[in-house]
Amino acid sequence: MNDGWKLKVFYDSLCPVCAWEMKKLRQRDAAQLLSFEDIASPDFEPSKYGLSLQQTVGAMHAVRRDGSVISGPDTFIEAYRLVGLGWLAAVLSFPLFRPFVRIGYRIFARIRPRFSKFDPAACDGGRCKI
Repeated sequence: MNDGWKLKVFYDSLCPVCAWEMKKLRQRDAAQLLSFEDIASPDFEPSKYGLSLQQTVGAMHAVRRDGSVISGPDTFIEAYRLVGLGWLAAVLSFPLFRPFVRIGYRIFARIRPRFSKFDPAACDGGRCKI
């Protein structure tokens, strides 16, 4: 277990695109500043972070060490900064690009569940059975 994390990223391991991105982040995270929690795991409890399962399925989320939650593109921007991809975080944060980043993310977030084998309907009371 990584106790020195600064950002805990929630992801869907049953989504190939998501799993690939998390693999790349893990590879770059030499300082182990990221922790990862799989929303498709039967042990995942979004309520302990003040989130619902539908929220975590509908958008990328992460929690900081202080308990504050971030979502959407901000999750990637913060994760990229922590793994040494500050230049990419800067591009995604640049005010002129920010609206396009948000729109692109919203489009991907809408279609992302189609790539996943995760079925939120298989969840009972916020807990999932794969």
